[in-house]
Amino acid sequence: MPYCYILYSSSLDKYYVGACNDINRRLNEHNSGKSKFTSKEIPWDVVHKEFYNSLPEAKKRESYIKKQKSRKLIINLITNT
Repeated sequence: MPYCYILYSSSLDKYYVGACNDINRRLNEHNSGKSKFTSKEIPWDVVHKEFYNSLPEAKKRESYIKKQKSRKLIINLITNT
């Protein structure tokens, strides 16, 4: 199932936005150091996820969130879900 997701690292106080078909596999990859950005500090926790009908739709949403460059938008998504 395609998802757009947001991860949070409490030690870095940073968010990471991504999209994938298998959120559990992808979270394991992030927490095992296989992703460059997220390997800097682990663990990462899923704090928000949105289901989509296709991966291109999920990637479009991921791109939109990233282009906004807005922590406020991310926090708003997390708290209003």
